[in-house]
Amino acid sequence: MHVLICDDQDITRDGLALLLGMEQGITVVGLAQDGYEAVEMALRLRPDLVLMDLKMPGCNGVDATRQIRSRLPETQVLVLTTFDDDAWLFDAIQAGAAGYLLKDTPRAELIRAVRGTVAGRTYVDSAVAGRLFEHVAGKVPQPESAVLGRLSERELAILQLIARGYNNAAIAGALSLSAGTVRNHVSALLAKLDVEDRTQAAVLAIRHGLR
Repeated sequence: MHVLICDDQDITRDGLALLLGMEQGITVVGLAQDGYEAVEMALRLRPDLVLMDLKMPGCNGVDATRQIRSRLPETQVLVLTTFDDDAWLFDAIQAGAAGYLLKDTPRAELIRAVRGTVAGRTYVDSAVAGRLFEHVAGKVPQPESAVLGRLSERELAILQLIARGYNNAAIAGALSLSAGTVRNHVSALLAKLDVEDRTQAAVLAIRHGLR
């Protein structure tokens, strides 16, 4: 997969390029220092993924994401930023970003998100996931789907709390369950929904009206 990196800090661009370049099957095809350059390079290089910073001089990451997604719908954009406030988050997702990660994301999770985003999955940092899901739920409520019918009543209750941004400890407290029981239920519902992690499960839940 071909990846274009856009960040206005040299050390960040170079570091990400080095990190991704060490991974089998990932080729960094370009480094952009602002949104204008990202759009130009994306149109020329047609990467599978743009790893996009947000707050940059000139053309910021939101505007660049909007232009890239409108002109190159086959190119995915994964935001990697230090900003976790709602305005940047909602604007980036509405502009067409497929995922939103913070720069303190562990290396293994970042690599998994890069590969998964190209494959069509959604990745949202747990630090902002709850706010995003509530925002999406309020904007585009959808009827409950038969896909949720695979879950037991207990699993549905746990999924509902996951969609609200609860971690396992908070779920255990809310439902008066042990941490081990919650962990087992989460594993079971992920398997039944055929998703890889709790973030994808939460997105699916919101899309099907469970909140």
